[in-house]
Amino acid sequence: MTDRTNDRARTPDVPETSNRPGLEKDPEDWVTGDEPMTGAQASYLGTLGRRVGEDVPDDLTKAEASEKIDELRDKAGLEEGRGR
Repeated sequence: MTDRTNDRARTPDVPETSNRPGLEKDPEDWVTGDEPMTGAQASYLGTLGRRVGEDVPDDLTKAEASEKIDELRDKAGLEEGRGR
């Protein structure tokens, strides 16, 4: 049995971007947003999908994957801006 109480403790810290707006860009504006999602995105989507009990398509673009990650993080109740 897996102990999920320490999941947040294992989530790497990511610098806050809200006070640095130039660091966050809408996925629709990404130059490479139409390329296939990265391996890291696919892995994270798989983890999030299992956590919320949802199947995730494996043919998403980078931009679509980023948006799906945000959606699944919301469903999982994870804090915004961490572990992305």
